[in-house]
Amino acid sequence: MEPKAIPEVVLNSGHKMPILGFGTGTVPLPPPHVLIPAFTEAIQAGYRHFDTAAYYGSEEPLGQAIAQALEQGLIKSRDEIFVTTKLWCTDAHPGLVLPALNSSLQRLGLEYVDLYLIHFPVRLRQGIKGTNYSKEDILPFDMKGTWEDMEQCSKLGLAKSIGVSNFGVKKLSELLQSAVIPPALVQVEMNTAWQQENLRKFCKEKGIHVSAWSPLGANGAVWGSLAVMDSPILKDIAFTTGKGVAQVALRWIIEQGATPIVKSFNHARMKENLKIFGWELSEADLEKIKQITEHRGFKGERFVSEFGPYKTLEDLWD
Repeated sequence: MEPKAIPEVVLNSGHKMPILGFGTGTVPLPPPHVLIPAFTEAIQAGYRHFDTAAYYGSEEPLGQAIAQALEQGLIKSRDEIFVTTKLWCTDAHPGLVLPALNSSLQRLGLEYVDLYLIHFPVRLRQGIKGTNYSKEDILPFDMKGTWEDMEQCSKLGLAKSIGVSNFGVKKLSELLQSAVIPPALVQVEMNTAWQQENLRKFCKEKGIHVSAWSPLGANGAVWGSLAVMDSPILKDIAFTTGKGVAQVALRWIIEQGATPIVKSFNHARMKENLKIFGWELSEADLEKIKQITEHRGFKGERFVSEFGPYKTLEDLWD
């Protein structure tokens, strides 16, 4: 039986994107012999939008899974899969962006990505591995010059759409002042316990699509919490609607016009997370969700330094 097609949104670039993504970044990252079957299983289940990044280390296994899916006839062509990858902070500087994308494409075994994002509005000294760096390694971020290189990636056809990740309203405004090609999308932490109302409103006005990482609160991550999955409000709505808490939380994101990036290598949850279409939350439910206490999960202290461009968390997230 063919899996049901996930609805799509048309980005400001004119390209279509499935409104549910499958995340591939997790710490610690499982070995390829675990990841590749998990990704092919996700394709078989019906996922068509995959979110990776140079930093995650999952580009190569994802590329191999797409190749296997083609071989197995799970998909007929590469065009059926929407692939997002991201520019890491060590390459977030003019002159380094195009080589970084080419390296990502090589690892993915693809000729283009559907979406290329600047991972953070941060630049780190080249050669830094992982999170093992000192405050002196946080360098000034040339937003204008880095974005010009992103635009070049788009013009060359290596990235069908370009965008940013972890940018707030202030940084998006700054970017839009000089951008020739506006960002098609901003990916941010967003869930029922961190609702991003101001950012969503701004993006709606500017025609920028929002995608949500940590849509279920990233329980299991060092910085994650049970604020979503243990929410009494969500549990109550789940009980009255006959849905799971995760389904209610993901459906809420869809109804805000955003795209959740879900991440589960568990077969049952993988399928459950797809069942968020064809039903709606009531107005009363949406009002209840507005009452949930909000707090940011991922703080980003590692990018803050008295010597660097961001001296406070407020500077980083504006």
